[in-house]
Amino acid sequence: MATTLLKASWNNLFMANYVIDPKVLLPYLPYGTELDLFEGKCYVSLVGFMFLDTKLIGIKFPFHTNFEEVNLRFYVKYSDNGTIKRGVVFIKEIVSKHMLALIANTLYNEKYERMPMKESLTEEDGVVSVSYEWFKEEWNSIKVNFSKQLTAIAAESEEEFITEHYWGYNKVNENVSTEYGVEHPRWSVYKLLNHSIKVDFGKVYGADFEFLNDLQPDSVFVADGSKVVIKKGKKISS
Repeated sequence: MATTLLKASWNNLFMANYVIDPKVLLPYLPYGTELDLFEGKCYVSLVGFMFLDTKLIGIKFPFHTNFEEVNLRFYVKYSDNGTIKRGVVFIKEIVSKHMLALIANTLYNEKYERMPMKESLTEEDGVVSVSYEWFKEEWNSIKVNFSKQLTAIAAESEEEFITEHYWGYNKVNENVSTEYGVEHPRWSVYKLLNHSIKVDFGKVYGADFEFLNDLQPDSVFVADGSKVVIKKGKKISS
């Protein structure tokens, strides 16, 4: 049995999905993995959500139980002795908690960066408004309004492709990567009403991703989320 690293609930996952040239991602590709495409298209996703009731190695750390995260990620697959595992790779994960970033980066080769952040959630007349904001030279934000009407994610849909990845991969160097497991039930999506994205991708994620400032997402949706378990994985090397 793999060791449980983290338990939490992930709620109100805002996902904006951009179709890009796969060549952009090749320098970030972990050893042993290849890009996972949907209908021939390569995606990166800007994702914002809430961590709730978080336990790290079974422990609730003070002031590190409920917090926001915003990340930029892409999708890969890995052949493990003939078994195809579909996973995600993070360009950067933004949180407001120093200790979480330090532990994740030091022990698990994650790409966390601590920034000032704030989150708001309101509900009026059946409409839920959620915003995630973070500061990198200026305030960046993603905001969304949606109704609480839930729809099951259809098989073989773009929403299924984006949400149904149950492994995480990190690049250590050109010959080593790490793998960990992500466990959660299948999610549903809310009825999206409107959204706004105000992000300087170059300042936040680096010059390689500045071009996203001029792109509109191919799709945007909000998943309800669930309880999530992160399992310790293994090293992949040549």
